[in-house]
Amino acid sequence: MRKLFLAVIALLGFTLTASAQQATKKTSKPATETKAPLKKDGTPDKRFKENKTPKGPLKKDGTPDKRFKENKK
Repeated sequence: MRKLFLAVIALLGFTLTASAQQATKKTSKPATETKAPLKKDGTPDKRFKENKTPKGPLKKDGTPDKRFKENKK
């Protein structure tokens, strides 16, 4: 009985890992819709105001909340 139980668990483990590996990878496309300047590789140039977006939460007035690590720089 124990061998059957271990075989079923091993079979489920192999099945689940195989299906996880078959997931398709999404390729990230550069933002071409924005009118802000881009770098040579197509990513937004963070030196310009249009490309600077805070990653973390915002305050009610729309400014970045400096209490969060994402907004501290």
